[in-house]
Amino acid sequence: MSKIESALDKALAKIPALKNKAKNHLCSLWRKYLPHLENLKKPNYSSVKAFILKYKWRILALLIVIYAGCKTYGYFFLVSDKAGAPITVTTVLIEKKDIPLIIEATGTIVSNNIVDIRPMVTDTVAKILIKDGQEVKTGDLLFVLDDRNDKANYDKLKALADDAQSQYVRAKELVAKNFISKAGLETTSANAKSTLAAAKAAEVQLSFDYIRSPIDGRAGIVNVFPGSLVQASNVVSTATSSTATSSVGAMVTITQLNPINVQFIIPEKDIPTLLENQQEGQALSVQVTVGDSSKKTYTGKVLVIDNQVDPSIGAVRVKAQISNDAMTLLPGQFARISLFANTLKDALAVPSQAVIMSPNGKVVYIVDANDKAVSKPVKVLYEYQGRAVVDGITEGDRVVVEGKQNLRPGTKIRESKNASPTLKTNPS
Repeated sequence: MSKIESALDKALAKIPALKNKAKNHLCSLWRKYLPHLENLKKPNYSSVKAFILKYKWRILALLIVIYAGCKTYGYFFLVSDKAGAPITVTTVLIEKKDIPLIIEATGTIVSNNIVDIRPMVTDTVAKILIKDGQEVKTGDLLFVLDDRNDKANYDKLKALADDAQSQYVRAKELVAKNFISKAGLETTSANAKSTLAAAKAAEVQLSFDYIRSPIDGRAGIVNVFPGSLVQASNVVSTATSSTATSSVGAMVTITQLNPINVQFIIPEKDIPTLLENQQEGQALSVQVTVGDSSKKTYTGKVLVIDNQVDPSIGAVRVKAQISNDAMTLLPGQFARISLFANTLKDALAVPSQAVIMSPNGKVVYIVDANDKAVSKPVKVLYEYQGRAVVDGITEGDRVVVEGKQNLRPGTKIRESKNASPTLKTNPS
């Protein structure tokens, strides 16, 4: 306590010095501005005009500061209207509703299955059995290459295999009669197996001349013509000269269009909500619109959520599948996705415009039993398409939506004739 008392004594001791300093400063100001005050004892029109013209910018700045101060005080220090007519407002009656938690994203339409048809051998195209944009089924014959050499080689090896098999059968009969040794039988057996394997290899080589579709889908643009030279390669290239046209790589692309997929990204903050519903076995649904038109909406289900987050963008990739019965969607199109991640049970929602930003945080005005405005602080839990799910109000409260800009706590209000009795919280 002795330290506190000593500090207090020192502070009290400085008071006289401060009083003298303030007194001297006021005296100096009095001496400085006394001549101006004496001149103002008998003001007239010319002196007032001269004074205003001389200090016009200072006077204007002073008026602006005073006006701004009054407005600021009225905004930050709300006062009750003690008198005056009631203010007309529009209110909504709050009810508990199940609110869907929707995450919006943008993505790209991607094919569910896509295959580039490429040749396995170097050869010329003999027949083209499809047209541009044709629908094909699994196993449909698409191209026939020049198979004369491969077919002749297969026939040759098949004949050798059949002859070797006949010799093996005959050798087994001769061994049973002790006409040849078992070593000769084993040699015949090995020869039969070897020629049969060569015949099967030739058959596989011959099958490369008949190119079939591995999936159901739609063919793209055919990049080759009858007589075109195709080569086994992974590089897509088509070259035309004065003498020939050669194609290296994809002869045509088969794309599965129904069903079709949409791929998009979800922010990292929403990942727990998605994974929580996945673990509960719930299939997450999506609504997709393509392009600038929202007339047609496609619905589908989430197929997979990627197993890692891209650290460069802080998001995870998600793929969903949608129906494309009309074949109106094509891979590469821009898409807007609404993902229904969860449902908020018994939530209290208000129009977003009812929430006010105040110096003390977010508040809403409710109407009490005496038809007076009451400010209530709230916490916004979720906001989507003009609706905000808030915490801090109770079911049955009347929340002011329109006319709140003229309210202060305790203001008498009057309901507008166009007021809505309830708040609709069903998704549009």
